[in-house]
Amino acid sequence: MSESPRDDDALREARDAIDELDQQIQSLINQRAGWAVRVAEVKQRAGRTDFYRPEREAQVLDRVARRNAGPLSDAAMTRIVREIMSACLALEQPLTVAYLGPEGTYTQAAVYKHFGHAVNARPSPAINDIFREVEAGNAHFGVVPVENSTEGVVSHTLDQLVSSPLSICGEVALPVHHHLLSHETDPSAIKRVVAHAQSLAQCRNWLDSHMPGVVREAVSSNGEAARRVAGETGAAAIAARAASAFYDLPILASNIEDDPNNTTRFLVLGNQAVAPSGHDMTSILVSIRNQPGMLYRLLAPAARAGVDLARIESRPSRRQAWDYNFFIDMQGHVDDAPVRAVIEAIRGEAALIKVLGSYPCSVGREAEQPDD
Repeated sequence: MSESPRDDDALREARDAIDELDQQIQSLINQRAGWAVRVAEVKQRAGRTDFYRPEREAQVLDRVARRNAGPLSDAAMTRIVREIMSACLALEQPLTVAYLGPEGTYTQAAVYKHFGHAVNARPSPAINDIFREVEAGNAHFGVVPVENSTEGVVSHTLDQLVSSPLSICGEVALPVHHHLLSHETDPSAIKRVVAHAQSLAQCRNWLDSHMPGVVREAVSSNGEAARRVAGETGAAAIAARAASAFYDLPILASNIEDDPNNTTRFLVLGNQAVAPSGHDMTSILVSIRNQPGMLYRLLAPAARAGVDLARIESRPSRRQAWDYNFFIDMQGHVDDAPVRAVIEAIRGEAALIKVLGSYPCSVGREAEQPDD
């Protein structure tokens, strides 16, 4: 059906309005960038190095979501503003962020979700290498996986936090969707499936049903799985859609995870203390004496202070058999009086307590942005 002259006029009017708005938006973005440059100049004169402020970014994005009136969703609007902030921050100080590589991993997706794409995302081969890069000053921040909603904690990350001087500066919750990638067009030709051990576990039921008897090989990351499979025949990788594009691997099956709500939590590591954002989490490491009732005495102060313990995990301390470290996440900032009271009460009972960091909480704050 051909458009009427009236429709032509309406389309022309709408497109002219869009063109005018685009010009205004571009001008405003550049004005914002100019102010970002001025902020950098002021900080440089004052000798300040805190160009990236996690609590400031969280507050800005909170306001973006609260005042969003649509028709764009809060998630879409937040992503747009985050990218603008990322580009403006790069004018102040380009950030280098270490992550679990190679390219195409979910950790890389978490980097871009948290920092935007105007960062130098540097892949590292292992979690301990990420810690080392940030500790040595080769990267401003590092991003590491810490737990999955299906398979639980990432023990390597918790173990590194025990001795590392780094602080937790942020967290990222990333809904994860797994895809089966391969050059093989016939699934029956696949003799080996390669992925990170947790991803293999997260897709166990699908693999049992669709690929029984196929060998499952665990590697350091899903990006590494895709990199290997890209040069092989008779093999498939479980990885993100980004890995499919990066390694030119066709997707044979999508969303093969057993739990459609599969989510991985990542930590942002750095050398700076983070000021309160108004919606924060504090993580601590506690080692308790092996005495009756010690775990109760460890948790009771939070109940008395009305502080919500969001998470508690135990790991062998490696000091002696059956001796454990406890990793505890509590709602609030270390500068909040109730949280300080809990920490001091625990300090009086514990053999060791270490504040791992206070940082903006992603739960209830981040707009959902699945990595599919």
